[in-house]
Amino acid sequence: MHEMSIAESLMDQIIDIAETNHMESVAEVELETGHLRQVIPEVMREAFLAVTQGTIADGAKLIINEVEPLAACRQCRREFTPQIDDFLCPQCRQADVDILKGDEIILKSVVGN
Repeated sequence: MHEMSIAESLMDQIIDIAETNHMESVAEVELETGHLRQVIPEVMREAFLAVTQGTIADGAKLIINEVEPLAACRQCRREFTPQIDDFLCPQCRQADVDILKGDEIILKSVVGN
């Protein structure tokens, strides 16, 4: 369950942001996850709940926005939507791609007071 390690890292970032901005509590956290990262939202929410208990973010709402993947073929430069197990370019049939979107995990916002 890689969601727990993601949640732990996320909590470290939240604490740093809260301290920097003199927040007493965190009410909402927005996370952007790329589809290729295979983060399961329900599992991520459970992991987030576990790591935030007793912290400044205890009870905070977690918003997860999933980003669909986008790849560009290095051979013919066609952009396409890859699948987790299929990175073949639909035009030239090469599996030599740059991932443009869908492989990220980004902390978008932390709301608190």
